[in-house]
Amino acid sequence: MPAPWILLLLAIGSEVIGTSCLKLSQGFSRPIPTLVVLAAYSTSMLLLSRVVQTIPLGITYALWSGIGIIAIVLVGLLAYKQVPSAGQLVGIATITAGVIIVNLTGKHP
Repeated sequence: MPAPWILLLLAIGSEVIGTSCLKLSQGFSRPIPTLVVLAAYSTSMLLLSRVVQTIPLGITYALWSGIGIIAIVLVGLLAYKQVPSAGQLVGIATITAGVIIVNLTGKHP
C-alpha cells in the first residue's frame, strides 16, 4: 500500500478517535478527553492535507467520511451500546456501496 493510502488510513483513525472521545469530553468540560479530541482532529486534518496532494480530493473525502462513519457506528455499538436502527444500517450500507463504487471506477495513484 503506497504512502498516501497509509496516511489516509491514519487520518481516518485519528478522526475516529477524536469523534469517539467527544462523548467522553462531556461538552469539552473534561480536560483529558478534550485534549484527545483536539489532538486527534488536528492530526487527522494534517494528514488529510498531505493525502490530497496525491489522491484526488473527492476520493479522499469519500473514503475519509465513508469509512469514518462505519467505524464510528462500530465504536458506538461496542463502547456505548448504541444499536443502529434498520434505517441507519441501510444508510451505512449505501455509503459503503458508494465508497466501493468510487474506488472501483476511478484512477488512483
